[in-house]
Amino acid sequence: MTAQANAADPRARIIVALDLPTRATALEMARALSPHPGFFKIGLQLFIAAGPEIIRAVHDLGSRIFLDLKLHDIPNTVGRAVESAASLGAEMLTIHLSGGREMIEAAVQAAPPEMLLLGVTVLTSSNDETLRETGVFANVEEQVLRLAKLGVESGLRGFVASPHELPALRRAHGSEIKIVTPGIRPAGTAPNDQKRALTPAEALRAGADYLVIGRPITGAADPRAALEKIAADAL
Repeated sequence: MTAQANAADPRARIIVALDLPTRATALEMARALSPHPGFFKIGLQLFIAAGPEIIRAVHDLGSRIFLDLKLHDIPNTVGRAVESAASLGAEMLTIHLSGGREMIEAAVQAAPPEMLLLGVTVLTSSNDETLRETGVFANVEEQVLRLAKLGVESGLRGFVASPHELPALRRAHGSEIKIVTPGIRPAGTAPNDQKRALTPAEALRAGADYLVIGRPITGAADPRAALEKIAADAL
């Protein structure tokens, strides 16, 4: 099964971030939200706490896996890591585009056809000041477009970008790329550490293929109801 969005069901375009501290809490949440036609995201916190077996455990619930490890290392190491992630059943996997062309190409070559490899542009917790602190003097949009261009030239067809860069990415690359968008905050919810956020409906209108949503769902008193409301509001 390839990582394609189902436009007929907005839930299929929602990736629930299982940014939870333990295997038990993650599996409890996944069961509460299953059957969920989109993806569950497993990131660094949960992966380090529970290990690779958490991927198999969530996958065994009938769920699709977005493994968000933001790989950034020498090309050989990243390529091997992509192979390992594929063997665990991950259908989406992130790499940092700032690793450069050779690293990106190694990841692309290692990824099986059914995996959507996603290049991370600029984190949604970053802004122009953050970039300047790390020696990048372009603004956020310029840097996102520069990195996305490098990714496309290196064979990538999937990217992670904030809602605010969606129109520029669509103008530059049209429908040839898939865009996964974090920094999604339903109307009336706290932005937390997201500096560049939009509501689900706004992000979909701007061109997102998939929306990554964590705390507004997993932190709700009734996560299932929160998921269904967000899906309904996104129509």
